[in-house]
Amino acid sequence: MRGGRIIYSGSEMAWLEKHRTMVISDYHRAFQAEFGRPDVLQVHLHGLRKRLGWKVGRDPARYKGRRLKYSDAEIGWLRDRCTMEINAWCAAFRAEFGRDDVTPAKLHSMRKREGWKTGRTGQFEQGSVPWSKGKKLPFNPNCAETQFKKGQRPHTYRGAGHERIDCHGYVWIVIDQPNPWTGAATCSVHKHRWLWEQANGPVPEGMVLKCLGDKTNTDPANWELVPIGLLPRLNGRSGRDYDHAPGELKPTIMAIAKLEHRARTALKLGAAK
Repeated sequence: MRGGRIIYSGSEMAWLEKHRTMVISDYHRAFQAEFGRPDVLQVHLHGLRKRLGWKVGRDPARYKGRRLKYSDAEIGWLRDRCTMEINAWCAAFRAEFGRDDVTPAKLHSMRKREGWKTGRTGQFEQGSVPWSKGKKLPFNPNCAETQFKKGQRPHTYRGAGHERIDCHGYVWIVIDQPNPWTGAATCSVHKHRWLWEQANGPVPEGMVLKCLGDKTNTDPANWELVPIGLLPRLNGRSGRDYDHAPGELKPTIMAIAKLEHRARTALKLGAAK
């Protein structure tokens, strides 16, 4: 029955106690060979050994995850010197108490569990001077292989005239003008807007350029200047979805949207008077 305690005879208990230091898999296998108890599993023998407090005799320092025990004197010594560097702290402790089972990792975990502060933040304090300031590091040929040479351009460099298409289908072009935000010698702009402004001047405030056909066609004739308030009447949520409508229906959709926009604008102006 699951959860029931296994009953062992006197001879079985004597055998189990005598061979308790064996590895659990060998322990179970040897017990089965000796007494033929198919109802006894490894977990049963492991539980029995724990309940009776039988020690296996293996060095606990070899098994990660087991918490070491410290005397009151050791705890006091560690607490008084908890601000030491971890490796020096461990070496001094081992020399003082002869605890070869203690490692820096175990002391680090203990220091965290106890909440002992080292006084170090791990941050550079204001006014601190880096150790390499004013020093020229020695030449390293391995590092030099991957360093940028003077005048070398990165492999990601894209000069003036480079074009790309973004995830929305618009064409971007790199132009030979300073970037007003980064100060770089070149900047990326929408190609259709750049070409339109070359022919017609800057796009007025409150107006946008609307594509009449394919977005990759950046010819100014393929783009119309419309009020920004007209766009909601052309998008997919309006039910018209101008961008994905058949080409022969687009002029009609545009005309209806413009008519509605003008009527709405006139109504708002009339209400304002």
